Amino acid sequence: MSPAMRLFCFGYGYSAAALAARLAAMGARVAGTSRTPEGVAVLRARGVDAYLFDGKGPMTEGLGTLRAASHVLVSVPPVLDSGDPVLVHHGDDLSRSRALTWLGYLSTTGIYGNRGGDCVDEETPPSPSGERGQARLDAEAGWFALWRARGVPVHVFRLAGIYGPGRSALDTVRAGKAKRIDKPGQVFSRIHVEDIATVLEASIARPRPGAIYNLCDDEPAPPVEVIAFACQLLGIAPPPLVPFDQVAPTLSLMALSFYADNKRVSNARIKVELGVRLRYPDYRVGLRALLEAEKATR
Repeated sequence: MSPAMRLFCFGYGYSAAALAARLAAMGARVAGTSRTPEGVAVLRARGVDAYLFDGKGPMTEGLGTLRAASHVLVSVPPVLDSGDPVLVHHGDDLSRSRALTWLGYLSTTGIYGNRGGDCVDEETPPSPSGERGQARLDAEAGWFALWRARGVPVHVFRLAGIYGPGRSALDTVRAGKAKRIDKPGQVFSRIHVEDIATVLEASIARPRPGAIYNLCDDEPAPPVEVIAFACQLLGIAPPPLVPFDQVAPTLSLMALSFYADNKRVSNARIKVELGVRLRYPDYRVGLRALLEAEKATR
């Protein structure tokens, strides 16, 4: 990696921070945005060159930093009634950049919709189940339009459910919020946050504008199994199985949309094209590693 790399993260959140930490350790200059002044202050206290971007209007600071960025990561979600805020407010800035060599947009495997447990890959036509998935698909289309019309080096990454330190089934169980909602035959795909960073780093090393990559591990699994395994690791009795139909009336719209989809996501492309070897190929490896890391820091 060139020490001249300048990474700008729209939405300096969980996944962006994992990538930024790696690149900064190799000499990259890192900047990013937060939605609130308090978030900006927190990032600056961590040494991040941070700016306010709430999505309601363009940044008033940081435009020079953005225009000098060689790499841009976008993890800001689209707004249902107004589209992708980064495209709306800074699409022209990115189009005019002479420094930009790679742009990554973090999307979701939710754009594939419900496939009844069948496998999908990057060539599968999207069919989102709800308006949130449709908004993501529309945002992808907007980014690809910017690539085709103005040559912005766009790469789209469709992420499965993200977990990692502080955000895993272990934390859910410890907090007493774990449920085992039984919907027979349903599986979900997952991805460890460090494996997300690995894929993004590999794409930066081998850019292919216009590319789409699914980011998930090797083993789609029922959520009830993941919770049961987390309980086993922690030596806690798992919560009882509750039939989905029984609990459905109490679930939020977001939770219902989560359970509406059922598919197995292929990750073959990241292995073949980018040469990625996942450090956490399934949830058991990932959760064990998280628990071992916690014990090592006590």
